[in-house]
Amino acid sequence: MQTGRAALRCTRGRCGRSPRAGSGAQQSATVANPASGASPDLLPHFQLEPEDVYIVKNKAVSLACRATPATQIYFKCNGEWVHQGDHVTQHSTDRSTGLPVMEVRIEVTRQQVEKIFGLEEYWCQCVAWSSSGTTKSQKAFVRIAYLRKNFEQEPTAREVSIEQGIVLPCRPPEGIPPAEVEWLRNEELVDPALDANVYVTPEHSLVLRQARLADTANYTCVAKNIVARRRSASAAITVYVNGGWSTWTQWSGCSTSCGRGWQKRSRTCTNPTPLNGGAFCEGQNVQKTACTTLCPVDGAWSEWSKWSECGAECTHWRSRECSEPAPRNGGRDCHGPELDTRNCTSELCTHAAPGAEDVALYVGLVAVAVCLVLLLLVGVLVYCRKKGGLDADVADSSILTAGFQPVSIKPSKADNPSLLTIQPDLSTTTMTYQGSLCPRQDGPAKLQLPNGHLLSPLGAGRHTLHHSSPAAEGADFVARLSTQSYFRSLPRGTNNMAYGTFNFLGGRLMIPNTGISLLIPPDAIPRGKIYEVYLTLHKQEEVRLPLAGCQTLLSPIVSCGPPGVLLTRPAILAMGHCVEASAENWSIRLKKQSCEGTWEDVLQLGAEPCTELYYCQLEAQACYVFTEQLGRFALVGESLSMAASKRLKLVLFAPAACPSLEYNIRVYCLSDTQDVLKEVIQLEKQLGGQLIGAPRVLHFKDSYHNLRLSIHDMPSSLWKSKLLASYQEIPFYHIWSGLQPFLHCTFTLERLSTSTCELACKIWVWQVEGDGQSFTVNFNIAKDTRFSDWLVPDEVGTPALVGPSAFKIPFLIRQKIISSLDPPGTRGADWRTLAQKLNLDSHLSFFASKASPTAMILNLWEARHFPNGNLSQLAAAVAEVGKQDGALFSEAEC
Repeated sequence: MQTGRAALRCTRGRCGRSPRAGSGAQQSATVANPASGASPDLLPHFQLEPEDVYIVKNKAVSLACRATPATQIYFKCNGEWVHQGDHVTQHSTDRSTGLPVMEVRIEVTRQQVEKIFGLEEYWCQCVAWSSSGTTKSQKAFVRIAYLRKNFEQEPTAREVSIEQGIVLPCRPPEGIPPAEVEWLRNEELVDPALDANVYVTPEHSLVLRQARLADTANYTCVAKNIVARRRSASAAITVYVNGGWSTWTQWSGCSTSCGRGWQKRSRTCTNPTPLNGGAFCEGQNVQKTACTTLCPVDGAWSEWSKWSECGAECTHWRSRECSEPAPRNGGRDCHGPELDTRNCTSELCTHAAPGAEDVALYVGLVAVAVCLVLLLLVGVLVYCRKKGGLDADVADSSILTAGFQPVSIKPSKADNPSLLTIQPDLSTTTMTYQGSLCPRQDGPAKLQLPNGHLLSPLGAGRHTLHHSSPAAEGADFVARLSTQSYFRSLPRGTNNMAYGTFNFLGGRLMIPNTGISLLIPPDAIPRGKIYEVYLTLHKQEEVRLPLAGCQTLLSPIVSCGPPGVLLTRPAILAMGHCVEASAENWSIRLKKQSCEGTWEDVLQLGAEPCTELYYCQLEAQACYVFTEQLGRFALVGESLSMAASKRLKLVLFAPAACPSLEYNIRVYCLSDTQDVLKEVIQLEKQLGGQLIGAPRVLHFKDSYHNLRLSIHDMPSSLWKSKLLASYQEIPFYHIWSGLQPFLHCTFTLERLSTSTCELACKIWVWQVEGDGQSFTVNFNIAKDTRFSDWLVPDEVGTPALVGPSAFKIPFLIRQKIISSLDPPGTRGADWRTLAQKLNLDSHLSFFASKASPTAMILNLWEARHFPNGNLSQLAAAVAEVGKQDGALFSEAEC
């Protein structure tokens, strides 16, 4: 380094020497007169350094550098000194420092760069000298600019649903410098800063977050640099809209003004309307249903009654009624008088003043009336005293924990008024009450409670039961109902009807093999009243239940009545349902038909009850409706999401014999309730069908997809299917509404030989691909297979049970449990604890709203567990409640 400095100083010492010229250009420069005050030991520093440049086409590029103080500046490119003749030098002086400034420029041509292209990059660097040493500038790279023609990846045309995201990829052509990318929509620039729905990724892809109808356009990717501008092929983006159904219109009027006709409703595929090739709505746009318009019946007079006796005014009268028939359905009333009066004949009309005999007669009648009133009062006092004595005898609370085992009854002692040893048996009954409960005609009816077993609360039984054939009794009951106005909406016949006569002891009505029952608890009917009560299951085609939107029928339509009767406690109506209930997927309502025929929401399940007249407990397979007003009820649900599902029962039937080559397999898709299954079984018995395999349960979702059925794996050498399509379909709305019974598909098969008796195949049922049920069919046609009755076994018992036989818990023990648990107990030992032990604590608010919460709990237990309830478990639960409160047993321990 010292050697170099010495050389530089030596060169500087020749201050009178002129710059050497060569090739017509200045080769070097020296400072002849350095500015006064300048430091001779400063290293040069660069005020301007060469920068990277690009050669466009064949145009040469210029590199420049400027340094101070500098005596010489040379360019060095790719490690070799540039010829001094290629330098253009300018000298100046820095005004602020007075130091000399030297600026040097060179030009680089395309040929110079191409000589080393592919070996390494072409670069140039300045080297500046001063008396103190040398300084190097940064390297400047010289590149040949270009842009290829072909894109590495171009956007492609797409069709997307509205609100779906879109990604349009674009990889620009190779180039130096790298190309910048911009997007055009219908030849207009797409600016992400102005549209929040659009952005461009670092990889140059165009992203539309949610496709809009306005995004339907031709999109072009544009790449450009300093050399050229390239355009990709245009990609057409089509944003389509799938059609959706509007809500159903109201049902049209019945096509006939009298008798049976049709009515229809419609909907349109306008919510939304399909656009840009979107799918049209699936399903029917018109629904038709049968309707019946009641024909007006004009009234007609009955026969005149007999003439009355001649009155004091020498007139007598007769009457008639407008009842043969009575006007109904808007028919005209009878014209004419309903009362006819005329004078009596002279021999029938007598006027005599009251004499002594009449006075004696009146006095005698008054005396008889007074005696009858006294006898009646005495009888009432005796009855009340006996009843009060019995209630005191059974007041001992020890029966709550006695296990309900029968023992002998000891007579009460004078010093112990309570029967501490009474331990009744809840598991047996001693009397059966069926049919109509009516008083004897040979004497006054008396209800006696003797000192007998507690399971016989009616003693010797002062009530008789009328036993007659069911057909005769049903015909008589229907004949009596036919005189009532509400009878016109009830089905004719007694196949799906139960009926009975009830008093304050209550009872139960059941429609066999349907899961439908009506429990009338004790004291629900006021004492002294006798009601004829019926329970009816309606077929869906008999009752018009309007449904709107996503609503669907979840239960059978059931009537109990007569409507308008007075109940002092809620009756419990039990019926099945087919819903997979969840609060986030369903809104379930209990509907009741009013007297005017309109259906009204009386209760929304899961919400706080707005009235104390109705309450509903929904369980996995059944619902229990508490109602103080009888009428027509149905459970209707409205789906809140597409995850809402109903249970379908899939059942296969086929003929027991095959006399021809054709053979039919019927696949029923039914709501999973017993009543629908019962109807199908009765229908198949008439058709001679036999059950194939066990029924399956399919969860049918509110996804607007139809139910599809197909048949597979048949031996082609023995059988062939006559179905032209690959599958059959049942429309979604036919199933979802729940109003169309017996929905099924028939697979018609043909055997190739009459000797073929074995059938083996699979039937697949699905709503969405990959989610369905498969039936394996494998049976012998020639074998005489009896219809499988195990599917719905006959229920034990009769349709009507009256009095104690309708309940598992004997009347007196029930009363004792109620009186013990209704009052608030210490340590919470009351009806609330009993509800918790019976898993009914979610209904505490409803129970608390009633006069006797314990009675409501026991009534619900009876409705859920009859006739197979486990009394031992109930007794254990009551005993556990009693153990929490020692006061319940204070009398028993004495």
